[in-house]
Amino acid sequence: MIGVKKMHLGQVRGVVDMAINVLKKSKTEIEKAAEDAKVREVVEATLFEIEKNGDAAVRQLSKKFDNYAPIKFKLTKSEIDAAMQKVSARDMDDIKFAQLQIKNFAKAQRASMTDIEIETMPGVILGHRNIPVQSVGCYVPGGKFPMVASAHMSVLTASVAGVPRIIASAPPVNGEPHPAIVAAMHMGGAHEIYVMGGIQAVGAMAIGTETIEPVHMLVGPGNAFVAEAKRQLYGRVGIDLFAGPTETMVIADETVDAEICATDLLGQAEHGYNSPAAMITCSEKLARETLVEIERILEILPTSETASASWENYGDMILCDTHEEMLSVANDMAYEHVQIMTDRDDWYLENMHSYGALFLGPRTNVANGDKVIGTNHTLPTKKAGRYTGGLWVGKFLKTHSYQKIETDEAAKLVGEYGSRLCMLEGFVGHAEQCNIRVRRYGGKNIPYGTAAE
Repeated sequence: MIGVKKMHLGQVRGVVDMAINVLKKSKTEIEKAAEDAKVREVVEATLFEIEKNGDAAVRQLSKKFDNYAPIKFKLTKSEIDAAMQKVSARDMDDIKFAQLQIKNFAKAQRASMTDIEIETMPGVILGHRNIPVQSVGCYVPGGKFPMVASAHMSVLTASVAGVPRIIASAPPVNGEPHPAIVAAMHMGGAHEIYVMGGIQAVGAMAIGTETIEPVHMLVGPGNAFVAEAKRQLYGRVGIDLFAGPTETMVIADETVDAEICATDLLGQAEHGYNSPAAMITCSEKLARETLVEIERILEILPTSETASASWENYGDMILCDTHEEMLSVANDMAYEHVQIMTDRDDWYLENMHSYGALFLGPRTNVANGDKVIGTNHTLPTKKAGRYTGGLWVGKFLKTHSYQKIETDEAAKLVGEYGSRLCMLEGFVGHAEQCNIRVRRYGGKNIPYGTAAE
């Protein structure tokens, strides 16, 4: 059995006001940073090739990584129809059910975002409008696990937001478009569907090629290379968030058992070889039993090769004395998925402030959120939950303000204040914008380059 290693909490989260037990620790931050540096170099070189050589670079990269080099990457209507014909009736019904849940929640979120217009004082009208982004590229991961659900989360949500041009791309699977992914993209509202994966997909959508018009925004999860490509492209295009390798955290006390804790940790660790999984508990008995249970499940889990690598290199088992300590550590780690199974789940809901999404109580789980329940599964990773939430309909909307002055009296009043405040900062040209209105609509003679009295 793994022994207890005593550590100050500051070694985990930067403060030294309490102590915790770390029964198992992941790779160091230095080791993780070295891996990130290698990814950055590869992505930078690949994006340069796409910008320089366009379609030819995309085709070469697709051949190299996916053994797929068609004449064109965009699917025709007949190709979309042919792919959808391969989806079984049961699978199609399941996709429709999931999309209905996601659409209903996205529509409710959209309804909460209203345009406003108010008269702040007589004759002064201020307002804002929520305007959809005009074109979006939605990336749907394929690779080892074709993520059909990601098509719902990005394409469908963009459609509810009213985005007029939605393009979607996913890598080929076994040398051809994945039928269920194509179906989900098409049913979700994609206007263009491409069969491209990885850096070449997000690069082509953002930079553009001879045959692909660039988009204004990129969304969707992906591996470390996709996440880094989005980071490097940010500014050139908008992005939803930095969604790297999936992270899962279990916060549990003695109200649940080791089997459910281990299952929830490994259920997400199977995503990739570098998917962090952490458990925070105030029960040493539960912690040790969960470590044993993880080993048992890894012996029978078909995806154990991936899950065991993630757990070995990116797994943490953290033992705290109190729920307050557990909360503090969890907020600092700011993981993507946080499964809470305690005797005070609602207390965590009220007090957690840095995370991707919460899954409250033993009856729910991260897989529900990933696939079907209705909330969006594209969520912040690598502590981005400290400053952003996940993908939602609002990410596809830009809130733009406007103003108008409808009376001479208001133009004079606001202009006088504006003139003086501009001169306070030394902006004479700014002040004249205000002064000319005061002269024309207020009848006051203000010498050029002076503040209104």
